[in-house]
Amino acid sequence: MKTWNAKPGEVERRWYLVDAEGKTLGRLATQIADTLRGKTKPEYTPHVDTGDFVVVVNAEKIAVTGKKLDDKLYYRHSGYPGGLRSRPLRDELERRPTEVLRKAVKGMLPRNRLSRAQIKKLKIYAGPEHPHEAQGPKELELKT
Repeated sequence: MKTWNAKPGEVERRWYLVDAEGKTLGRLATQIADTLRGKTKPEYTPHVDTGDFVVVVNAEKIAVTGKKLDDKLYYRHSGYPGGLRSRPLRDELERRPTEVLRKAVKGMLPRNRLSRAQIKKLKIYAGPEHPHEAQGPKELELKT
């Protein structure tokens, strides 16, 4: 019996909606990453993008445990000598709350061309509104 593999043209994409209010950052990011990769589907194939679209709302109200708001740092570099800058999670959530979740999910995807296609299916919004009502997103069942 031959092993069945999904083909890129045969993949059915669904849209899911996630409310991030009060959810823990890392636990939410792992479930979003699995949905983007398609690991929750029976037709999952590692070398084919079988994942679904995920729309996240209320990203600014995400929760973290412990002292991470002050201890966790986000780094960026200007490209010049001595150009390394850091910002704590508390400041990053005030300035760019969508990037906090995007970086957490991106870190859980593999480092290849496939992950760059998968991260494009993630739509994150700081507030409760989103422009994807026409796609009819369903609520994503999150494991607690």
